[in-house]
Amino acid sequence: MLKKSYILSSLLLALGLVLDASAKDPAEIEFRLLREKMVKEQISDAPDYRDPVKDPRVLTAMRTVPRHRFVEKKLQSAAYGDFPLPIGYGQTISQPYIVALMTELLEVKSDHKVLEVGAGSGYQSAVLSFLVKDVFTIEIVEALALQAEERLKRLKYANVRVRLGDGYYGWEEEAPFDRIIVTCAASLVPPPLLKQLKPGGKMCIPVGAAYSVQYLTMVEKSETGAITMRKSIPVRFVPLTRSGKED
Repeated sequence: MLKKSYILSSLLLALGLVLDASAKDPAEIEFRLLREKMVKEQISDAPDYRDPVKDPRVLTAMRTVPRHRFVEKKLQSAAYGDFPLPIGYGQTISQPYIVALMTELLEVKSDHKVLEVGAGSGYQSAVLSFLVKDVFTIEIVEALALQAEERLKRLKYANVRVRLGDGYYGWEEEAPFDRIIVTCAASLVPPPLLKQLKPGGKMCIPVGAAYSVQYLTMVEKSETGAITMRKSIPVRFVPLTRSGKED
């Protein structure tokens, strides 16, 4: 009986959300349905060659954040496809499954402070904002940093702060961080990021050569400061862009 009541409540909630979207903009109904389809077919009930993402909080965030608002208008119809999309300046918005997987691997908690390296369009930050206390995101391309900041403010993601800078060096003034996520590939894990990771913290970062196969890598720092690294799936990310400063 309890299960039936839960299902009924969920259906009524979904209906209410759709009706609310309809009252604002009929096009949002279609986007909401596309998000549901995206989560089911690409993420929670993923194809056999993928490990499905199961964390209910992550799935809710993926269903909620309007991915189409984080790409150019001409690409909005493709926003929920199973692939990355260009956002200009040689950068991309990651494939939805990868966004969900990296978020789940971090095992974030509601009181966490998270650093993101590679703000891009702001989409990953928006997803994280639903799950953690504060998100600090760095973007080296000035135009993208300004766009992401404006977009996140307009969409009312109030717990996200955007900074223009070289993500290799992290955000020292706000360190340490409970979690760090890097959305561009590095040839090695940047030492400044390891330093800014809180004891007991985790980092998810693609590691490998530019424009080649990299491996999604989980980095963990023990309470005593010991670092362990574990490779996950092969991925392909744009490279970590540097400012030209010496390491």
